Amino acid sequence: MGQLALLLIGSDSIRRRWYVIAAFGAFLITIGLLIAFDSLDGVTVVAVEVFGLVFLLQGILALFSLLTAPRDTGRYLTLARGLLLIVLACLILDFPVRNQAAVGMLFAAAFVVDGVLRILTANALRYSAWKAVIAFALAEFVLAGLLITDWPVPHEKNIPVCVSLSLLFSGWVLVRMGLLLRRLEPEVAILALPMFAQRAWYDNAPVLIGIGDEPAPDQPMTVRVWTPVGSADVAQRRLILDRYIAAVDRNGVISTGHAALEAPGVYISHYPAVEIDRSSGDFMAMFRATKENDMPGRFQPSYAEEAGGWCEADSNVAFRNYSLRRLRAFWAGYRQDNTYNLTNRNCSVAVASALDAALEGALATRHPWLRLLRLLCNPDLWVAVMLRQRAETMTWTPGYALDYARVMQRLVEPTTLTWGERLRGALHLFRRVRSTEKKAAPPAAPNTESAA
Repeated sequence: MGQLALLLIGSDSIRRRWYVIAAFGAFLITIGLLIAFDSLDGVTVVAVEVFGLVFLLQGILALFSLLTAPRDTGRYLTLARGLLLIVLACLILDFPVRNQAAVGMLFAAAFVVDGVLRILTANALRYSAWKAVIAFALAEFVLAGLLITDWPVPHEKNIPVCVSLSLLFSGWVLVRMGLLLRRLEPEVAILALPMFAQRAWYDNAPVLIGIGDEPAPDQPMTVRVWTPVGSADVAQRRLILDRYIAAVDRNGVISTGHAALEAPGVYISHYPAVEIDRSSGDFMAMFRATKENDMPGRFQPSYAEEAGGWCEADSNVAFRNYSLRRLRAFWAGYRQDNTYNLTNRNCSVAVASALDAALEGALATRHPWLRLLRLLCNPDLWVAVMLRQRAETMTWTPGYALDYARVMQRLVEPTTLTWGERLRGALHLFRRVRSTEKKAAPPAAPNTESAA
């Protein structure tokens, strides 16, 4: 969450204050070590109580989201998740009874489930860091085993150990971030830092020639999305799959839609150079982000030509608060390589990466820490982070890119929305995206439109 907030604030506002981030990270590491070695009982108690309150808040928010949820399977899963978080929070807070063994079992189960999902996804997609992801999942299995076996840490120490590990990891990330910001050159985008390099989507992070004040653009930047159902003659609707994954037209052809971005002098639209036609049995192999699935791509020259040869985009999101110079710098680097990959370098990846590049520093201020605190309390930031995590786990799709653009627009553009209205909108989108995890299944081979 902090990464996206710092991206919006921009490196210019925080680079000279790198030591604040590093110092706070060192503070978290110190507290984590004190809890690990049980040096301060009071600190341990407070940290554990905060940990339990965080779980309680997440459970209450999940139950609150049911107010806008339709009566489908996703509603019951959301209810189960909310109740489970509340039960876990009560066990951590020792209310109404104290049962450390049950807490350890729940944490162990969470680690196992998360590890299994990470392994399945990494093995299916095989993106560049997939081996590291599997190694992390195996470490989760080991930690789950230690929590269950009551060795070498007794059950009553399970919660402090988990809190300690969380603080140590968070502190290490902050210290590393602060030191990297210290060495970041003024003309280099914050997207070039290793913390954004998990999927190599920001290899073309902007490097500006000449820095200084940039005049506000006189024309908007528009994200244009052809949703799967909006770009196909669909006979039978499948609401979640049609929205985020793919739609099947009356002829049985799969369409996953398309995404593009338009700004003054820039049009970003990445297509495969030749039509993708694979059997459904070969789809998972095609879906892997490996070199053998790379293919030549092509870039559409303009929205007018693209819409004229196909159809108008059915969704558009406009931005006026963005950096045209950063966007042009990103696009100048990206288009040097036309390689297309269905999972790792598709139309939505190009659009989402370009959007991040253009919005860096959109919320720059002389008081970055106050702006950071306000962002961390903004429900739209929570949803944007969730969408980025979904994309890093699988890939960007037109549906995810559209929701991400809408949330980012609310973050960076002036609005009259109240915090409560933002929260209700964020919870509704959170529930809808969550439901894709259980309903999504690999579609059959895409057609020319779906290849984008």
